Amino acid sequence: METADPRNSVPPGREARFAGFVAAVVGLALLVAALPLTGLPDRLPRLPVAFWTMAALAVACDARPFVPPGRRHTSAVFPSTCFTFAILLGWGLGPAVAVQAVAVAVSGWRLRHALWRTTFNAAQYACALGAAYLVFRLGPGGLFDGGRLGWTGVAAVGGATVTWFAVNYGLVSSALRLRFGGLWWPSVRQALPYELLSTGSLLLLAPVLVTAARASAALIPLVLVPLFAVYRMSRLAAEQEHLAALDPLTGLPNRKALLAEVAEQVHLHAERVAKGDPEAHLALLLIDLDRFKNVNDALGHAVGDRLLVEVSARLVDVVGGRDMLARLGGDEFAIVAGRLAGVDEARELADRVVAALTEPVSLDGLPLDVGASIGIALFPEHGEDFATLMRHADVAMYDAKQRNDTAAVYAAESDHNSAERLGLLADLRRVLEAGPPAGRTVRGGDGAALPSRLAAGADGAGGSTRRWPRRRRARVAVDGADELLNRILTGADPTRRRAGQPATGPERPKVPAAPAPVERAEDAAADVGAITMYYQPQIAIATGEVVGVEALLRWRHPRRGMVDPEELIRVAEQSAVMRLLTQRVVDDVVEQLAKWSAAGIHLRAALNVSVRDLHTGEIADRIADRLAAFGVPPERLQLEITEGALMADPRRVLTTISRLHRIGVAISLDDFGTGYSSMQHLRRLPLAEVKVDRSFVLGMADDADDAAIVRSMIELAGALGLRVVAEGVEDERTWRMLHAAGCDVAQGWFHARPMPAEELATWLTRYRPVRPAGGQDAEVPHRPTR
Repeated sequence: METADPRNSVPPGREARFAGFVAAVVGLALLVAALPLTGLPDRLPRLPVAFWTMAALAVACDARPFVPPGRRHTSAVFPSTCFTFAILLGWGLGPAVAVQAVAVAVSGWRLRHALWRTTFNAAQYACALGAAYLVFRLGPGGLFDGGRLGWTGVAAVGGATVTWFAVNYGLVSSALRLRFGGLWWPSVRQALPYELLSTGSLLLLAPVLVTAARASAALIPLVLVPLFAVYRMSRLAAEQEHLAALDPLTGLPNRKALLAEVAEQVHLHAERVAKGDPEAHLALLLIDLDRFKNVNDALGHAVGDRLLVEVSARLVDVVGGRDMLARLGGDEFAIVAGRLAGVDEARELADRVVAALTEPVSLDGLPLDVGASIGIALFPEHGEDFATLMRHADVAMYDAKQRNDTAAVYAAESDHNSAERLGLLADLRRVLEAGPPAGRTVRGGDGAALPSRLAAGADGAGGSTRRWPRRRRARVAVDGADELLNRILTGADPTRRRAGQPATGPERPKVPAAPAPVERAEDAAADVGAITMYYQPQIAIATGEVVGVEALLRWRHPRRGMVDPEELIRVAEQSAVMRLLTQRVVDDVVEQLAKWSAAGIHLRAALNVSVRDLHTGEIADRIADRLAAFGVPPERLQLEITEGALMADPRRVLTTISRLHRIGVAISLDDFGTGYSSMQHLRRLPLAEVKVDRSFVLGMADDADDAAIVRSMIELAGALGLRVVAEGVEDERTWRMLHAAGCDVAQGWFHARPMPAEELATWLTRYRPVRPAGGQDAEVPHRPTR
């Protein structure tokens, strides 16, 4: 992006400070040079030929200063420095300041500097020369006084050289900081080695030049040879730096150059925003080629490299000379487009890029289809620095890929890795690694405390060996059964009275009464809350009996409040924290089933698992280990999987759920009707039930289409021998309609909301089964004839 030199203008909002600094430097220069310049006219006729030779060379060389490519915000190399510093050492401050002022005026005209900038440059040199002259006068005197130059004189010359460089570089750095703000200071500091190499070499040539002039003025032009060497050295160093900012394959700027360009353009556009310029937007477009990996894998990297070169050529044609195109590596490119009126112009540029890549690329007669996904981030709406704009453009690019679109503008709701979510993820990891609070107790219907641990979990039931160490509270020793506790529970729990001792399932282990340990939270989780499980009852519609519960994750954060479960899962699924979360849920649910079994409550618990859990066999091993350790029958646990998880990788998912089925754990297909599962999957999978999504159930009482969909699902599942659970049952009419349609189980707020385990135990003591009766409301509405 070719732009005018920004140092020729003063940014809005900084005029007072910057103008004050410039005025102070100019004023100081006038004070330093006023007296020496006053007596200069009388001295000019007496100055030797050597002086005039140096003065002419200083002005002539500065007519063509060396401006390093790509170093727009660093000083150019002005050869006059060598000659004016030599004049300072040989003939004093007045002649040096005068010659330097003329050379600066010539170079300012040549480089098209603003008048105030040329004035400031002349003043900065005058200040540097004045400070160097003061240090030099601390020595034995001028170099033309005759005699040999001793160590004191050498030290004075060295001190003057260092002083000149320090004052000049300090003034330039201060001006740059005031002009571009504090963010430019690191780049100025990074430029110090280059300045030492170029300007330092010129200053060190000055004593040699003076020494040659003492012998003969004819020797002075010979200094042009080492001066040319300094010039070439500076150019080579700049060229190497320039090459370091280029991509070797395509010749485009690389990430380093992109960073510098965006940083500069951000400052320029911030000034346009402050001025109210309508073209004050800066766009960063991140381009990722589609299917490029397929080309590399099928045809080799050599063909892939040729494809990248061809693509870069097409992108150069689209971008032109106004904007900057860079290659970030691999198949990623970036475009920096400035002076835009808004997001529409950025989208138009993205559309032109897509159109340029639509035509297949022909390599060796083989047409290769190349598409691209483009993410767009704008300054200042989406970020005010390179790192933020780059990250947001990357988020938008992946959003475009997920939506199978060509381009997308950054939207905060698509950013799954925002600072807030990363903080939430970090807190989640801490609370999971800390483990559940110690001393949790489950209370029966009469409020009596149940034991916190079962004997079967002490060493593992059936001789199983624990594979995962549990960072939890100490186990409670088992001494024998507490008959009083059993009698209290039997008398207080109507479901237990009706059932008596369970006719099916293994014998309930005998558990002692144990004093509840003191409740305390782990120190590591003190400020991140605690993970708890809530349970929502599932009711058999025909009998009204509670046949199971669904385990639902809840996290009350001390600062964020109750975290949305969907947000919690969405954050966890993006990282390895999902594995810790799944382990925690499995442990808590199986442990709770064991506690309920000890209290005579025999329910089936369903828990949800994510796609990541089903892609490995670890969850099957974990569940088998926990069931054996707590002595819980496998049929008491059920896993719910979504259609999306099933379709993500059917082969691996089928392998995992087949293992769970062999263990004896039932599988439920959640959100049935909202995904893309086919009849073939329903036939092949070892499913026990399907759950009709609440989006259909909620509207079936008023919408004939929803009612027809629910009825069709129930009939289909019944034909396949699957149990049907309806979610979202929130009123009596819907409950009766589901009974009329033949649904097996209802779950929703009509019966009960999700609740903690101890509240569920109390709720069960009060619950009385209600069977739906036939009536007008039981009829399922039918769609009118169209």
